[in-house]
Amino acid sequence: MLRAGTAVTCLACRSLLSPRMGLRVGVPVQKLHPLSRAIHHRYSNANTQRTPHRTAARHFTSLSRLPPRTYKYRYGGQGGHGYQQHRTFWAVRLAARLLKLRYVVLGSAVGGGYTAKKTYEDWKDSLPDLSEYSWVVPDFVWELSEQIDLDKLASAFPDLPDAEELAKLIPDLEKIGENFTFLKGLLSTGMSLVSEVNGASGLRLLLETPTDAALKAPEAPVAAAATAATTAASAESAGSADKQYKKASDKEKIDQLQEELLRTQMKYQRMLERLEKENKDLRKVVLQKDDKGIHQRKVKVISKKSLIDLYSEVLDILSDYDSNYNTQDHLPRVVVVGDQSAGKTSVLEMIAQARIFPRGSGEMMTRSPVKVTLSEGPHHVAMFKDSSREFDLTKEEDLAALRHEIELRMRKSVRDGQTVSTETISLSVKGPGIQRMVLVDLPGVISTVTAGMAADTKETIFSLSKAYMANPNAIILCIQDGSVDAERSIVTDLVSQMDPQGKRTIFVLTKVDLAEKNLSSPSRIQQIIEGKLFPMKALGYFAVVTGKGSSSESIDSIKDYEEDFFQASRLLRDGMLKAHQVTTKNLSLAVSDCFWKMVRESVEQQADAFKASRFNLETEWKNNYPRLRELDRNELFEKAKNEILDEVISLSQVTPKHWESILQKKLWERVSTHVIENIYLPAAQTMDSGTFNTTVDIKLKQWTDKQLPHKALEVAWETLQEEFARFMAEYKGKDTDDIFDKLKEAVKDESIKRHKWNERAMDSLRVIQHNALEDRSITDKPQWDAAIQFMEETLQSRLKDTESVITDMVGPDWKQRWMHWTNRTGDQHIRNETKNELERLLKLQEDHTAYLANDEVTTVRKNLEARGVEVDPVLIKDTWHQLYRRHFLQKALAHCNLCRRGFYYYQRHFVDSELECNDIVLFWRIQRMLAITANTLRQQLTNTEVRRLEKNVKEVLEDFGEDTEKKTQLITGRRVQLAEDLKKVREIQEKLEAFIEALHKEK
Repeated sequence: MLRAGTAVTCLACRSLLSPRMGLRVGVPVQKLHPLSRAIHHRYSNANTQRTPHRTAARHFTSLSRLPPRTYKYRYGGQGGHGYQQHRTFWAVRLAARLLKLRYVVLGSAVGGGYTAKKTYEDWKDSLPDLSEYSWVVPDFVWELSEQIDLDKLASAFPDLPDAEELAKLIPDLEKIGENFTFLKGLLSTGMSLVSEVNGASGLRLLLETPTDAALKAPEAPVAAAATAATTAASAESAGSADKQYKKASDKEKIDQLQEELLRTQMKYQRMLERLEKENKDLRKVVLQKDDKGIHQRKVKVISKKSLIDLYSEVLDILSDYDSNYNTQDHLPRVVVVGDQSAGKTSVLEMIAQARIFPRGSGEMMTRSPVKVTLSEGPHHVAMFKDSSREFDLTKEEDLAALRHEIELRMRKSVRDGQTVSTETISLSVKGPGIQRMVLVDLPGVISTVTAGMAADTKETIFSLSKAYMANPNAIILCIQDGSVDAERSIVTDLVSQMDPQGKRTIFVLTKVDLAEKNLSSPSRIQQIIEGKLFPMKALGYFAVVTGKGSSSESIDSIKDYEEDFFQASRLLRDGMLKAHQVTTKNLSLAVSDCFWKMVRESVEQQADAFKASRFNLETEWKNNYPRLRELDRNELFEKAKNEILDEVISLSQVTPKHWESILQKKLWERVSTHVIENIYLPAAQTMDSGTFNTTVDIKLKQWTDKQLPHKALEVAWETLQEEFARFMAEYKGKDTDDIFDKLKEAVKDESIKRHKWNERAMDSLRVIQHNALEDRSITDKPQWDAAIQFMEETLQSRLKDTESVITDMVGPDWKQRWMHWTNRTGDQHIRNETKNELERLLKLQEDHTAYLANDEVTTVRKNLEARGVEVDPVLIKDTWHQLYRRHFLQKALAHCNLCRRGFYYYQRHFVDSELECNDIVLFWRIQRMLAITANTLRQQLTNTEVRRLEKNVKEVLEDFGEDTEKKTQLITGRRVQLAEDLKKVREIQEKLEAFIEALHKEK
């Protein structure tokens, strides 16, 4: 490949040599190594001019653009090979001709070349086979030219430093180059050695010293004397190198080479990390400018949503969607599963680059699924789906608040008596350099239920994990604790059941630092990573370190610790682990790539499934509810809310006369029994009008102070409730929907429950009632007649009730017995005989008192016994009470008729008159008190209580509107569920279509 002591980097550099140098190699440029082609042949092809060579003083990388270089040909042609300028070495030719040294020099050159070739072959046979160690070079180096478009990258970052500044970042490989100087000497012997070094060209590409001046291509043929001197020097250096390598054993050579290669790899890795950090800062600046522009312009925020945000919204809707059409949620997400305390949360925090989850020492902290949407943004912030608060993840106080909020939400989602919940907590995390994906952190799998846990905790966690992993498009991130025995793992068997072929499983071994320290045989870790220890299969295997176990460690310190560990670890040095299988950074990249690959493959199929589901739902609605609008639960609630508020407003339109009439009637029904039994009847037993009035005044005063105001307020509150219910029933009679009945009833009950009457109104009402009852002056005849009518109606109602009680006591009379063929019972027969005996007593003494004397009871009992009727004294007294009550009411009604013409005597205070109508005055006072009380209560109702009730109804409606579970309980039915499904399916389909469109644009 090379001649005259000139060295090149690899076989791919044949285009750097002059066509006159005798190079004849048939390797096409397309078959060269990608990295070599990216560095040396970016502008070369079969028919174009060769890429110009640069001096070793300037270093080139895959980001450098090689400038074209013009060549001067002797004959000024536009191509061809031409002859270089003729140089005259007249002194040498003269000496050669004179001394006849030409043949000596030629013989020396041939002999030296043969000796060098034989020495090189012996040395090559002594070298170990390095093809098994090609994995040491990172995979991204081989794929660099295929994955990176250099032209686009150069145009995207015009402010990147030029090649000379980048050359300073390239590690110094002079030490490695010195160890292989003998190789360069051997390669300079001639083109006959090209086929011998063809297999090692890739290795020399990484190990060649960039500053070697031998990379410069020759411009003229070398003189014979210089060739002889160079050949002798090369032979001498090759001999010395051969002696040095024979002293060292093969093992030492291998170890030395591995260390050098590992050191080189780490240096390149650091260089790439520095470049990525600069790229991250640049992207942060660009995102900040773009974000600022969006806020300033205030344009179409929806269109500015990122791709991952659109996808996350679809998943949020699907998490609440329950369809009866077997349209299941098969959209991809990354499901993080593992044994308890295996490090699931720590791995997720490393991917999110923030300590966002609550932590505990061995206890269960993840009590419900946590969906984390990761995306790139200018600021490192976190936000819950149902909250507008942003947590700044660069501040420790915000991190602590975020962890506390997550813990509170988890405990709130867990129902009484349970340990874990199926309710998903949705969280989004944005920040510079974060890989876009959606992860779901599940509670850790346990083997034993401990004290304080629900009995079904283990089964609940298993069923929850299986439900998420059953999604055929879900990526299973299986976390295994490397610090414990692999045989103790539970999650690997569970994952094997859900994904037997391992087509969507990524295995992660955590705590590798502890595993290397505790295991006597590190090769066991290699077996785990190679998938040979577990029956579980996976797409990829990774080994990570997530810190030293302290909750106070920062993400940056954990990254540094992880990097330092793997640099010094014998696992990587001895080849047990490959470079791309370690660190959480490589894991994050791999998971993100797998996630988006799965999304692109399945999202359109899911969109078609929801399109079919939408068609089925719309067809069912048209067939069952053709004349109704498709109102979901929230829209129905708003409609019912407006109806209820209209009904409450209608209460203020009730006329004062209607209020007072209802209040007066209900109040008298509530207090009439007390007035008749405890005030009128005891006072009527007195012998004169003075005693009657005194008794009445005392009892009215006691009644007003203790019972009457309370009874009045109770009546008013019941009246308000009844009127409210009446208006709701009347409104229902119009074109209303029966689907609101449960909601309206619940709103009414809750509003009444919350309503409290103004207690200060009771004191003012007591004063008003007391003043009304103290007034005895009837001013005109209509008021007198109204009082008499009120008294007659009351007494007649009581007399009718008393007659009914007596009839039930004694049974049917002879007429009823004859017409309806009924007979009296034995008790009724005894009561009938008792009634007849007591009626004879009343006829003899019409002015008898209200109570029987003991001797009178004995006389009645003996008379009944004489007729063969055995009766108890208590039965006699009960029967007497009803009979006397009827007798008294009949006499009182007769007295009312007499008092109709007694208004004249009343005005004269019944002077010179035997007629006394004090009972008429009592009923007038009662009637006037009822009217005044009704008027007072009506004013309080219309001015205060109706408005307060309306306010309570609004508050109840607002509370119900915010309570999704309450609305679900009160607004039910197939119609509601069908409308809900239709709305969600349409929303899902629209968002999926928007996401697919954005996904195609991103491609």
